[in-house]
Amino acid sequence: MFYDNKKLNIIIGAYGSGKSEISVNLALLMKKSSEKVLLADMDIVNPFYRSADAKEILEKEGIRVIIPSYANSNVDAPVLTGEMYVIFDDDSYKGVFDIGGEDMGANVLGSLKSRISKIDCGLYMVVNTLRPFTSDIEGIAREASALQDASGMKITGYINNTNLLEDTSPENILEGEALMLKTAELTGIPLVATAVYDKIATSKLLSSLRAPEIITVKRTIYYNY
Repeated sequence: MFYDNKKLNIIIGAYGSGKSEISVNLALLMKKSSEKVLLADMDIVNPFYRSADAKEILEKEGIRVIIPSYANSNVDAPVLTGEMYVIFDDDSYKGVFDIGGEDMGANVLGSLKSRISKIDCGLYMVVNTLRPFTSDIEGIAREASALQDASGMKITGYINNTNLLEDTSPENILEGEALMLKTAELTGIPLVATAVYDKIATSKLLSSLRAPEIITVKRTIYYNY
């Protein structure tokens, strides 16, 4: 699986893409083959749907959860705590960084660029094609370009996460994947996976998907009022 080949998987995406849910599920999947896994919630902008909200679930599975001191604040110049550097300093760990706040949040990667360049790392853009700003090829390409500029890194691949939460239909996922395959061809960024929520992950749907890998996702994050 693409996520097992990397020491660190960095997850980015537009608002409403579901990147935090993907981050949590990737960490859970990585734990099946790695003894020590961490997830760092580095969303400095959006107080809703944050991977930190799944802290109890993750820690129950033995996954280390790192939450920055600026979480849920209005700080726009993040100061990383020492704990964030475990992934770079301890060879026994694999990890997931959940980067939030679109291009504003992706700026946090700039301060880590020298460290990131020294490890095997993947930068993945989660896309929900049913969101307004990523509903067509032009919008997705524009968002990808902004995230790459802000992070100073090249996106390794797209993760198709087309969904309407509980109202998601198989047709939604298939149409989203078709759009992402076209986007991948035109932007030169490959589609590495399609995410399917477990409640609709029928054998018929899974066999119809064309992405190289399929991630069956269990919902773990809900609105935090």
